[in-house]
Amino acid sequence: MTHPSPERDQQVFHQHRNLLFSVAYRILGTVADAEDAVQDAWIKWSAAERSQVADPKAYLARIVSNLALQRLRSTQHQRETYVGPWLPEPILTAGDTADDVMNAESVSTAMLVVLETLSPLERAVFVLKEVFGFSHAEIAEAVERSETAVRQAAHRAREHVRARRPRFTADRSRRRDVTERFLAAATGGDINTLMELLSPEVTLWTDGGGKVRQALRPVVGAQTVAGWFGAIGKVAYQGVEPADMNVALVEINGGPGVVFSGLGRVIATVTFDFDADGRITTIHNIANPDKLQAIADGVTRDVGTP
Repeated sequence: MTHPSPERDQQVFHQHRNLLFSVAYRILGTVADAEDAVQDAWIKWSAAERSQVADPKAYLARIVSNLALQRLRSTQHQRETYVGPWLPEPILTAGDTADDVMNAESVSTAMLVVLETLSPLERAVFVLKEVFGFSHAEIAEAVERSETAVRQAAHRAREHVRARRPRFTADRSRRRDVTERFLAAATGGDINTLMELLSPEVTLWTDGGGKVRQALRPVVGAQTVAGWFGAIGKVAYQGVEPADMNVALVEINGGPGVVFSGLGRVIATVTFDFDADGRITTIHNIANPDKLQAIADGVTRDVGTP
């Protein structure tokens, strides 16, 4: 029997690395943990009897799914005792992620927030079934459960997500236009324009993780949220004066987002959720410095679903 060379094994793993990160990140919602799961998958892949592996892509996806699920279970307590709202770690994504509606939706901050409310098993099953199209049998092998248990978890997760994540149809260009207008109005202190762009029941979630001062509960209502952002151009934010603050419109998690930076560091990211008319319904503001490293690194991630 001819055994694959180490170089070939490495090449195969590298070929599927983006897929493995894409799976792990959606299950975990954090970059460092997802990268650790991918690295652990490499170790398992290196030690496996690879000549017996008929489908390396499926095999690797199963490995990383199981590792991510284990890691998610071990981090549950940390997230439950987190100071203020726990939001997923933002990543920079490429335009082709946003072009694919399913990809963009499945990696959006809003979707990851909903997935956070699932049990670890339901989350892993949902990601593998609904996003990556694995069969119930393949998922059962990956998460080490019976196929019946996986089907039940898939059903519960799908109903849960459907109830909490309504789908809206504001197109990409409309969302980007609203984001640009929001940014101009916020930095210019234009409260009236901000009010026009916000849904009356808009909710702002802020994640400082106890490291920087942020609202510990959601801020609700257009007037209050407009006031919050209307101060950006007038008062210092985390020790950075408005004149020293750089504001950039970028793609974050498959949609338009904003990066605030100054004095040599990333200060915060902001992403938006929109209704069918293009009004902003939810804002996620992540300022915990521990969650901004992936943005600071400037690496654009391919989190597509090949």
